Amino acid sequence: MKRHALLPLFALCMGVGSTAAQTAAVTEESVTVTEVPSCDVKYYNSWRDGWFIQLGAGVNFPVAEGFKDNDIKIGAQYAGGFGRWFSPYFGFRFTGAYGNVAESLSGGVMHYRSASIYGDVMWDMCNSLGGVNLNRPVSVIPFIGIGGTYNYHFSGYQDAENIMSKGGIRKNQWALPVSAGLQIRFRLCRYVDFFLEGRATFAADNSNNIALGRPFDLGFQGTGGFTFNLGGKSFQTYDPCAYDTYIADLNGQVNDLRAELATTAAALVEAESQLPCPEVTTVVTEVAAPEPAPLMSTVRFTINSARVSPMEMVNVYNVAEYMKANPEAKVTITGYADKNTGTSSYNQKLSEKRAQAVYDILVNNYGINADRLTKSAEGSSQQPYETNNWNRIVIFSQQ
Repeated sequence: MKRHALLPLFALCMGVGSTAAQTAAVTEESVTVTEVPSCDVKYYNSWRDGWFIQLGAGVNFPVAEGFKDNDIKIGAQYAGGFGRWFSPYFGFRFTGAYGNVAESLSGGVMHYRSASIYGDVMWDMCNSLGGVNLNRPVSVIPFIGIGGTYNYHFSGYQDAENIMSKGGIRKNQWALPVSAGLQIRFRLCRYVDFFLEGRATFAADNSNNIALGRPFDLGFQGTGGFTFNLGGKSFQTYDPCAYDTYIADLNGQVNDLRAELATTAAALVEAESQLPCPEVTTVVTEVAAPEPAPLMSTVRFTINSARVSPMEMVNVYNVAEYMKANPEAKVTITGYADKNTGTSSYNQKLSEKRAQAVYDILVNNYGINADRLTKSAEGSSQQPYETNNWNRIVIFSQQ
């Protein structure tokens, strides 16, 4: 497993506290590193987020009692609604619609007015099947719902006004239609989308005051308009395996220490077997100062974030201590992003923000001279790790 990590302080303390008897019991068989499987990132938002308002206009045409060829009557319709996305995959909305209906029948054309309200469950098919992308330019959103419709002011069919005045036909009619439809959403900016939507409604046979024994009355509605995303589209994320990957990385470091201890224990046993040693004349010679140890450390980030978590601050602190202990050392801070999340241009900017965040902590919090630090960003063009979500990272390297 590819790893870039500075040994944590507590791991060093554990190594110093070990006795010779304990190290002698360590064998190569205990040196194992287990890969942690990738976990799906979870999305959530507070009750204040995810709300939207929709305004639109369009047409409706019923085919409740069938229609003649080339004789479809279309009426104007106006619609508005509001709703909320509970996740990038599912949302709910209430929609109200009002319009004039002209229905072509065998005995003429009937006119009436219609007011409806629907409650719809919406499914973002693109986010569900193609991966979450809140900046996707086009989204396909199927929906299903149930509602209530009030039809009134009937006229124009078999002298409907005279029949109603004599009590032969009801002056209004209620219905509880179920509906299904498809919305295509075009992203204009973070706060506004343009949408085109088609809906089919299924109501009781007498919803238009005429019952011919059919299973249901069928109607179609087409609407175009704008969606206003209150506060923009945003979801917070967390990776349920973030701590597991961090622990696995620490386990790898501990296992490296075990291997070193096992080697030292073997050398100690070999040295003890040669006792007693002959007396050796002590010769004092000047020994050149050792070269600084190679610097290897990382700072991991959550998806779509450039904030250094408290858990990762220990690695930034270790780098700062290393640079203070080695005043001639210079360090390069390189930011990366996961190629499976976001576009190349977005990932490039995100990796720059990650490198800048670590740079600022070293300079402002720990007093490291900025001349000793170099920032770079690879975006998602390079992936240091085979596990994709491990590449949300900053890697330190010594110049």
